[in-house]
Parts: sequence; C-alpha cells; structure tokens
Amino acid sequence: MSEAGRAQRSRGAGDCDSSAIPRPRAALRQRLFVGMLHILPQHTLSRLVFVAARVRTPWFKNLLTRAFLACFALDMSEALQSDPYRYATFNELFTRALKPGARPIAAGADLIVAPVDGTVSECGEIEGDRVLQAKGRTYTLDDLLARQSWASRFEGGAFATLYLAPHDYHRIHMPLDGRLLDTVYVPGRLFSVNAAAAQHVPRLFARNERVLTLFEGARGAFALVLVGALNVGSISTVWAGDITPAGRRRLTRVASPALELRKGEEMGRFNMGSTVILLLEPGHAQWLSTLRAGAPVRLGQGLGTLS
Repeated sequence: MSEAGRAQRSRGAGDCDSSAIPRPRAALRQRLFVGMLHILPQHTLSRLVFVAARVRTPWFKNLLTRAFLACFALDMSEALQSDPYRYATFNELFTRALKPGARPIAAGADLIVAPVDGTVSECGEIEGDRVLQAKGRTYTLDDLLARQSWASRFEGGAFATLYLAPHDYHRIHMPLDGRLLDTVYVPGRLFSVNAAAAQHVPRLFARNERVLTLFEGARGAFALVLVGALNVGSISTVWAGDITPAGRRRLTRVASPALELRKGEEMGRFNMGSTVILLLEPGHAQWLSTLRAGAPVRLGQGLGTLS
C-alpha cells in the first residue's frame, strides 16, 4: 500500500479528517518557511530562548512580556497570578499555573482526557506501525520511539497528536491514571511543529528532539511523547526537572522513580509551544466522534473511552 493510502486508512478511530490542501500561493509560502527552518541554527536559537526567558532583570523581562502580549492574546483571567508583569521571569509567565477549577477533569474511570490545551493535528488508529503526521505523510513508531523495546506494544493502537500554540497553557497533565515505567531523552532537530512544518517536513515528529514517557494504566500501557521544537527552551517532567536542553545530545535513559500519577495531575512542562503525542495500546481506546484534525481541545475534556 502507498504511504498516502496508509495515511487515508489511519483515520479510523474517531474519523479524524485532515486539513484541506493549501492553495498554491499559501503552499509556496509554507515551502519557503520550511526551507528557512533547514538553514537556521535551531539549537543555538533555542538555547538563547532558554537563557533569555530566565532573565530576572525587570526591564528586560518586561520587554519580552510586552512583545509577547502584543503578538498573542493570553487569557490571564484563568491564571493564578493574573498580572503578567508580576512574574519574576518570562518563563514563569509562560509556564503559569491556572486557578483551581479552571480546567475541570471530566469524570469517569473509563474516560481518556486531554493532557493539554491545544489543537488536534491528527488522530486515529495506528496502521500497523505507521502513524499519520499530515495528509499523505506518515512515520513509524520505531522512528518516533527511537526503537525502544516497548514500541511494538502500540502497533495497531490509537494516537492523538496535540499542538500547543504559544498562547496556550503549557503544562502537561495525565490523560489517565498511570504508573511511570520509563523516561527516555531522544536528541534530534528542532523544526517548528506548526501545520506548515507537519505538511512539508517528512517524519517531523520522529526527527525532532523529544522526551518519551511510558506509563502502565489499569487497561494497558500508554505513552506521552513530548516533542521539542524551534524556540522551545526546555522540556521538563515533575520527576526529573529540565531534561532539555541536554548537556550532551545523545539518547539517554532518564531515571524514572517509582511514581503513580492520577488523571489530571501535572506530569511535565514546555517552554514555548510544541506538540504532545498520546499513544494507546490496540483494543483499549475509542476516540469520540468529535475528535478530529483542527478541533480545539482543553485540558481535562474527554477525548475518548477505554474499551
């Protein structure tokens, strides 16, 4: 079967439609944008963002905040600290906590909930070991999961790729109750992960730097893949702290303590926008019919049910 054919078939769970093919002028702009991504010093720029976002000098921090607010509309009424200039660093504003109850977690032990605020890039069934990236493009589980011994557990399972824009809430929470089994840092590029890059960069999520996390739930294993991107200063987890930027860019198994997290509990954070990929074992999940490419999601809302 052709790659495009596999991509068409992989929409089964939840009937997640891909976005429309861009018009010629828009497609040209997208290709120029992606071409620029290839020549940028991706890691150098992202390290500069990491440093700048943690500067505590008030005038500099406020300058970053003012510029960010001019570009993106933040709903600060949801934040625990609603004044964007009261945060000690720009990174603290970006990874701000929400008020208690701002994101109620949908009830029901069998309900899979959104781990983040964001937008569905793609979702559906994993066709064998191939995951849909965008219309006409797929990548393999082995590539995404860096050939970990547990990658085969998700063949034929279900996936949901969730994109976080810069204005979104950037803490990552648990979609189900789970016991931590493994944490792996995978080095890679730092392409943007927006829709244009997903359409034009082959194997995007399997090429970018990422953190793999594996959990055991009541009805089988699930994985959360935290994908880095251009200007993502860091990826952290609640048990290991900052995992990126890494001192040495080589595949590393990160210490994973005996830890159980409840559905809705925080498990990690991004600095700047990026992508989370949720993987579930075959026969364990059915996405809701409302879950489709382009749909906005909010932390805690129902995405699907456990079989």
